[in-house]
Amino acid sequence: MFPETKNIPLQKIEAAFLKEKEISLYVLRLDLVHPHISGNKWFKLRYNLEEARKQGKKTLVTFGGAYSNHIIATAAAGKEFGFKTIGIIRGEELNENDNSVLQFAKYCGMELRFVSREEYRKKEFNIKDEYYLIPEGGTNDLAVKGCSEIISLIDIPFDYISCAVGTGGTIAGIISSLNENQKAIGFPVLKGGEFLTNEIEKLVPSKTNFELQTEYHFGGYAKKNEELLNFIFDFKSNHNNQLDFVYTGKMMFGIFDLIKKNYFPKDATIVAVHTGGLFQFADSEPGH
Repeated sequence: MFPETKNIPLQKIEAAFLKEKEISLYVLRLDLVHPHISGNKWFKLRYNLEEARKQGKKTLVTFGGAYSNHIIATAAAGKEFGFKTIGIIRGEELNENDNSVLQFAKYCGMELRFVSREEYRKKEFNIKDEYYLIPEGGTNDLAVKGCSEIISLIDIPFDYISCAVGTGGTIAGIISSLNENQKAIGFPVLKGGEFLTNEIEKLVPSKTNFELQTEYHFGGYAKKNEELLNFIFDFKSNHNNQLDFVYTGKMMFGIFDLIKKNYFPKDATIVAVHTGGLFQFADSEPGH
């Protein structure tokens, strides 16, 4: 049902400090896969939608916050591939007319159901049997299967691969396809993201060639400061590559910082996965 992804650019990042450190850095531009089913969400949803169709389910139900990439992607995928969609949104006080993410989801035909944060935490919703349920963030075994295919898009030898981490599904899929000489480095965007190590190990129990760098969350999910926004602005100016402040900006900031601190050995090749999320950036521009 989903068309195959082909010719995804692998952008080499040129910078003086990379030459000085003798490091090669590339960005896998998954943000160019689809304008709205962006980045890793394409791979997370692919096999879930195929399974929904196989089961004869016509409505997708999922969960997320008011600035969720997953809500955008699910709404867009439903519209494009002929599913009704329902989004259970955390925060009953929210008004979709004040939020471009929710406006877009509604435009795609998604029915928005707002619940209190307390109700959302309990996750005790009456979901009809005829609905196909996709977890918050889209992470399940089928999402991991889809994300395992990301590695096949990289046509150069590499030593490290990095991505931002929300629920752990994307990096779990990537880890599952690495060989023993390659290592994945995840950058959790949640404060206190150490718990995600256990979640990832549950998804890929036989793999240990990964680690999480948990010091680059900038205060927590969707939190930002002037330093991060300035970095995102400079990265766009220098490399013609837009990052977002929720996921990819934090990952790339962390990669740059680790390189400058000599975390990586000389002659290492790093691939950073651009997982999309640019729709969110429209709601908050850098401080310039």
